Amino acid sequence: MGFKFQWLFLGLTLQSLIVAGEYFKPFNVSYDGTAMIIDGKRRMLISGGIHYPRATPEMWTDLISKSKDGGVDVIETYVFWNGHEPVRGQYNFEGRYDIVKFVKQVGSSGLYLFLRIGPYVCAEWNFGGFPVWLRDIPGIEFRTDNTPFKEEMQRFVKKIVDLMREESLFSWQGGPIIMLQIENEYGNIESSYGPRGKDYMRWAAKMAVGLGAGVPWVMCKQVDAPEYTIDTCNAYYCDGFKPNTNKKPKIWTENWDGWYTSWGDRVPHRPAEDIAFAVARFFQRGGSFQNYYMYFGGTNFGRTAGGPNYITSYDYDAPIDEYGLLRQPKWGHLKDLHAAIKLCEPALVTDHSPQYIKLGPKQEAHVYRDNGSKCAAFLANIDEHNSATVKFLNQAYTLPPWSVSILSDCRNTAFNTAKIGAQTSIKTVGFDSNSHLNDRASLRLIAPYEGSYISRTWNFVKEPIGVWSDKNFTNKGILEHLKVTKDQSDYLWYTTRIYISVEDILFWEENQVSPVVSIDSMRDLVYIFVNDQFEGSAKGKWIKVRQPVNLIQGYNDITLLSQTLGLQNYGAFLEKDGAGFRGQIKLTGCKNGDINLTQSTWTYQVGLKGESLKIYDIDENGSTEWSELPPDAVATRFSWYKTYFDVSSGLDPVALDLSSMGKGQVWVNGHHIGRYWTLNAPKDGCQTCDYRGAYDSNKCVTNCGDPTQSWYHIPRSWLHASENLLVIFEETEKNPFEISIKSRFTETICAQVLENHYPPLHGWSHPMTSNQTISLKNTVPEMHLQCDAGNTISSIKFASYGTPQGSCQNFSRGNCHAPNSFSVVSQACIGKQSCSVGISNGVFGEDPCRGIVKTLSVQLGCSPSSITTSSLVK
Repeated sequence: MGFKFQWLFLGLTLQSLIVAGEYFKPFNVSYDGTAMIIDGKRRMLISGGIHYPRATPEMWTDLISKSKDGGVDVIETYVFWNGHEPVRGQYNFEGRYDIVKFVKQVGSSGLYLFLRIGPYVCAEWNFGGFPVWLRDIPGIEFRTDNTPFKEEMQRFVKKIVDLMREESLFSWQGGPIIMLQIENEYGNIESSYGPRGKDYMRWAAKMAVGLGAGVPWVMCKQVDAPEYTIDTCNAYYCDGFKPNTNKKPKIWTENWDGWYTSWGDRVPHRPAEDIAFAVARFFQRGGSFQNYYMYFGGTNFGRTAGGPNYITSYDYDAPIDEYGLLRQPKWGHLKDLHAAIKLCEPALVTDHSPQYIKLGPKQEAHVYRDNGSKCAAFLANIDEHNSATVKFLNQAYTLPPWSVSILSDCRNTAFNTAKIGAQTSIKTVGFDSNSHLNDRASLRLIAPYEGSYISRTWNFVKEPIGVWSDKNFTNKGILEHLKVTKDQSDYLWYTTRIYISVEDILFWEENQVSPVVSIDSMRDLVYIFVNDQFEGSAKGKWIKVRQPVNLIQGYNDITLLSQTLGLQNYGAFLEKDGAGFRGQIKLTGCKNGDINLTQSTWTYQVGLKGESLKIYDIDENGSTEWSELPPDAVATRFSWYKTYFDVSSGLDPVALDLSSMGKGQVWVNGHHIGRYWTLNAPKDGCQTCDYRGAYDSNKCVTNCGDPTQSWYHIPRSWLHASENLLVIFEETEKNPFEISIKSRFTETICAQVLENHYPPLHGWSHPMTSNQTISLKNTVPEMHLQCDAGNTISSIKFASYGTPQGSCQNFSRGNCHAPNSFSVVSQACIGKQSCSVGISNGVFGEDPCRGIVKTLSVQLGCSPSSITTSSLVK
């Protein structure tokens, strides 16, 4: 089945699920000092962040389903003003911005929705979600007691609330929306605005509540939030947070399970053990609603990345990765945690004053009991280095360092945050052997699942330097970048002409010096040309630039290409930040003194000619005269490249490998994938990660010495089976012959589970769809393994029940080994997308070594379902 037909089928299936009307029986939402109250019942809620524009609509159903399978009750998202109102008064609710469709899909899945309207979102999103046209409203000041801003903000917030009401999407209408947010982390900057800041905050809360949405409103990181809104916590750890009155529940709106990344930086990761510890501590100490920021991070498609300088990927080390694949063991470990918390829920929602027990110098317990027989306990060891054996209710428990044990019946351990039973998945990117170019070009094949170049045949066209159309204009003096571009392009050309005398030329030659173009202050990037020849560049945020240049006697054209790399998305006074140049621009080092260019007459040209012609579009009218790029061509700056490629059908996500390129932007079939840049991270700082102890974004990083980002996600729904148009705008001296297209998939899965591990919580059904109960006594632990959708377990590379040693991809047998380990695992798993194996002597026929606690360690290989390999690698 071709791609278009697959997506059509999916769309028709989804449409049959989503009908106007109720997803739930209408219910009210309120709260008290213990929890959110859903339809009259207190609930312990797990939420996962998914930003709808950072994925395609075709991905939404799968992302929501995987979130639900992971034990999530609520989906959280921001609302992106600049995406919905790109032009004042002209709204966009289509494609990736079809928020109604997204909310309905959440509802159809049986999950709730937490809608964070803002409309300031931060989110590492361009301009923090504000439309750039907002800057041009006379007298406006953002996020303070300013009438023009408040009028625009209220108009948009009301637009969204009214839209949700019209579509019957609030809980009391039978919809999934249970909570809303106004503003966003305003408490961080409120003091910058003095008394007007506090007045604005109060106005925003009153305005929001006055819109009659009928569900609670929150204000995150707002310790002075009014009594009728809930103040909430955003941080790596929120167990010590308390709302500003005891009538409000303890809500964690942003649990940062990773961090964002800038070009040229290392890539942050947060260990699964630490984030599980943070969540368990939060519920241990009275938390009631916790949201992962992000549960799926996705991609900053187009020019949506903020910053400046944030990369195209917004993977965020989330439980579901940028491509929509499960990140294991994080996803599975948190799934087990969620199941354990749900086992405790009856006691947690009933006991308002849990019993606190000091178990040791850095060990403590919180015990919750309902009015009947339900009892739940959390045993914490906050020592960063040492395990501790503690006595609780006359029973001994060994607690690893920096861990929480959850005893859902106050006796048996259901989960420990430091002991991972979930599988580890090792992903790879590989060339799909069925992928090939059409007749327009040829492909150099290497081997299946190894890198291969996408094309030998490319066409190119040069981007002109400076003025390229009659839509340019002149102005005496330097204009601010955004006032000219309105952020319709990253690029703005500035060109002026100066006369250089023969005396100046002789002066430079005699003194062996060069004149210098000096810019007092610049952001984000500038390219400097003289007479269409590249002289140099600089990057940074409001930095001073000094670039030596080569001039000739007579008239010289000095051209500056100012470039934005994502507008500022955080901080006070965003409307004043701007872009481009500040201060004076001079030519220094002349014989008779500096030449001040600041008040010269400059010619301005917005954007690139290729952008204006939309030469990346499938329906481009052929006005561009492309030339074939010879294989031995000398690479030149500012070139457009294009080719066509085919891909095979399948479910594996697809990525472009642009590690051979320099800097630019990329389009596939007219869809703007985003910016790319192959800046390398520093070579140091990537030491072995230890989950123990407080986490920060510099603690567990990778990519030292390598490009910050090499792979760029192409959503499957943007691809055809053949004739896919790839267009690259390259700013540096790089040719495209080594670009490759690769599929991303889980190639290897591993797991290690002890025979006395916790009960099989992976069998726990989602609490919103099942009243299932589970006994923790006399249960057999299970190992659960799964490949990505469309892939099956094709090989067993290691299996041993006994005392195996090592870790994933480095297992070895111990002195104790059940001889039928391979056959048991093979029978359970080979040829299946997922499988489970019980971990007991009975499953493996006999006890291979009496008196010793056994472990099952397994390493399996995954392949596309069409590959039927069933080899056992012993």
